[in-house]
Amino acid sequence: MQLTPFKSVSQALATASLTAVIPAQASWFEDDQWQVDSAIMSYAEDGDRVEALEGAVIATRTDGDERTLTLGVTIDSLTGASANGAVEQNQPQSFTRPSGNGSYRVGAGETPLDDTFKDTRLQLNAGWAEALNSQWQYDIGAHLSKEYDYLSIGLNGGIARHFNKKNTTVRFGASVFYDRLEPEGGMPVPLAAMVLAADYDSGQAFDLAFDATRAADDEHKIITEMTVGLTQVINRFMLMQFNYSYANSDGYLTDPFKLVSIVDSSGTVRQNRYESRPNSRNKHALFWQTKVHLGAPIIDISYRFMSDDWQVDSHTADLRVNYLFSNGHYVEPHLRFYTQTDAEFFRPYLTDAESLPTYVSADYRLAQMDTYTIGFKYGIPLAGGDEMALRIEYYQQSPDGGNKNQPGQLANVDLTPEVNAVTLQFSYHYH
Repeated sequence: MQLTPFKSVSQALATASLTAVIPAQASWFEDDQWQVDSAIMSYAEDGDRVEALEGAVIATRTDGDERTLTLGVTIDSLTGASANGAVEQNQPQSFTRPSGNGSYRVGAGETPLDDTFKDTRLQLNAGWAEALNSQWQYDIGAHLSKEYDYLSIGLNGGIARHFNKKNTTVRFGASVFYDRLEPEGGMPVPLAAMVLAADYDSGQAFDLAFDATRAADDEHKIITEMTVGLTQVINRFMLMQFNYSYANSDGYLTDPFKLVSIVDSSGTVRQNRYESRPNSRNKHALFWQTKVHLGAPIIDISYRFMSDDWQVDSHTADLRVNYLFSNGHYVEPHLRFYTQTDAEFFRPYLTDAESLPTYVSADYRLAQMDTYTIGFKYGIPLAGGDEMALRIEYYQQSPDGGNKNQPGQLANVDLTPEVNAVTLQFSYHYH
């Protein structure tokens, strides 16, 4: 499954990507010409849900001709359990694993969680930026990410023009990504009913029934994005940026691991079906950011609005305030608020009295929700220009699945429960 959301990485592809952006001079790899940022991050949700451990290293070098090479590698691992989309019941429930090999059981009064959520990802990134002259600059990049059942390959580039003694910069950028999903057990037929081995007399009969719910071994999607940005130096103390971006996703956008429950008038589940989403999505986003230097504190504030043709509208506000102490240490409190409307096809469940819609998903990530992040980062300068820092943040996600007038046993059930998580990160900057 996609981590957001592996087989062995192709060495040939990695070599080709790096060859395109690395100059031939051996001097580029002298140790004293590089700046390296490294970090280790731990993320843990409550209730035995998702846990993640990530390590990343990014190396950057800029020469006297304003040419910059950036190389990055990230390795992360996810374990735990994630909500499968089915509704809670007052009796135990059984679910077939996405692979078709075995099943898992959820107790009465518990949110159905799929405990098969385990994966490891390797991600490689390379970038090159160069000034063509005093007014023009370009950048290009390549991306490769590989998991057990997910592959993502991407290219990006941009061109920037400086005006007004480089106090004003206009940039146009574009990117394209090819993502391929190949889950164990194949891709489910949208809206097909999940089958259970207990309902069949033999393993062979179950295998035939399970295979009938599979549409293909793998699927893919292509994501393209274009961005136009303006960066303006207001004065010696203030910098402002505006961006507009358009993104199109085309292909397989359904989550093959998510279910939708069909319930009767008593709220009892009669069957669970695999979700179905449209095969395209168009997003428009506006972004504004301002950085203000007020002496000791540096304020970084931003706002983003996004709207798409799934009828999801979101607002994100982010605030960081960096306080620098006389000994060079600094503390940076962080506040973030995010809110979104639900997708037009989001339904926490369906009833057996209604016809199946073309598109439906009970994935709480498509529900109306508010999220809050609060935390801080503490940095310590070291000899030679190095720096180490510790960041800790608390995250709360409060989906609203429209829990009103629910039938029978669902009347008092929170179908989209709150999720809380803690992030801890240690970083080191080598100069």
